[in-house]
Amino acid sequence: MPLVLRSSDDPIVTGGAVKVFAAGAVPWRVGDGGLQVLMIHRDKYDDWSWPKGKLDNGETIPQCAVREVREEVGLEIALGIPLPAIRYPVASGQKVVYYWAADATGLVAVPDGHEVDSCRWVSPAEARRWLANPSDIDPLDALEAAYIAGRLATVPFIVIRHAKAKPRASWTQEEGKRPLAATGKRQALEVDALLSAWKPRRVASSPWTRCIQTVSPYLKRNDLGVKLVTALTEHEALRKPENVRKAVRKLMNKGIAQALCTHRPVLPIVFAALAERLPGQLARILPSIDPYLRPGALVVIHQPVQKLRKPVSVEVFETFED
Repeated sequence: MPLVLRSSDDPIVTGGAVKVFAAGAVPWRVGDGGLQVLMIHRDKYDDWSWPKGKLDNGETIPQCAVREVREEVGLEIALGIPLPAIRYPVASGQKVVYYWAADATGLVAVPDGHEVDSCRWVSPAEARRWLANPSDIDPLDALEAAYIAGRLATVPFIVIRHAKAKPRASWTQEEGKRPLAATGKRQALEVDALLSAWKPRRVASSPWTRCIQTVSPYLKRNDLGVKLVTALTEHEALRKPENVRKAVRKLMNKGIAQALCTHRPVLPIVFAALAERLPGQLARILPSIDPYLRPGALVVIHQPVQKLRKPVSVEVFETFED
């Protein structure tokens, strides 16, 4: 399975021998009575829990979470802050379930009628009384704590390393026009699938060909344009690294869901700009050793809508390789 690293998770929970990987979300909304969360009832087990399910072949953890919520209760969600993963034994061994918060304001939940025969919006206190699996309380506690602290409503800022490009040694034309290799083009499709879990509405990129090609599948499928940022090219970053930091700060200050695509040599400057706003325990999760990210991998930072300059989570994800 591709790398999954999230600031919300205890390594003891996610490490070691794991036989079954699953993912889901805790949908939430705020009404007149305060915070509510969506619980599901599974007739097969006669229990109340959160929307979740096992990974399909070739599927990443974030993709699985979004798909399971859509299939079980019909909600088209974007992932919010990561919530603590949980672990418990099943017949085949240890099972780990990765959870996220998901803002479902204005959405209508409809049980699929197969795995899920009923769902209900309840307060966190009611949810604790109904949950069948005691470990399912951990993501609920984290979600409620984030709500109380004003850190539940967030926007993602996503940093992407472009997918695998043709080798420098075999490219004789202008460096900025060096395209993706065949593997990179397949990775770009995986980047599209990963980005769809957070649904960024703005994309900024180095204007060099390999970066544009990496985000093109996502842009085309969502009918989006791209903001070209010259400061994010390798040449400009080497000449004026401060311009990279300025560009990152400016983008983060917009307070919208967005992604940024750049090159391996630029990543340490981008991460340094991110680290300026992160508390120490989160900054330490940022990749710090060359090559920082593998081709097509990404980092997700969540910024509270009310406190943009105080990000609350860091996640790192890789795409599948050939």
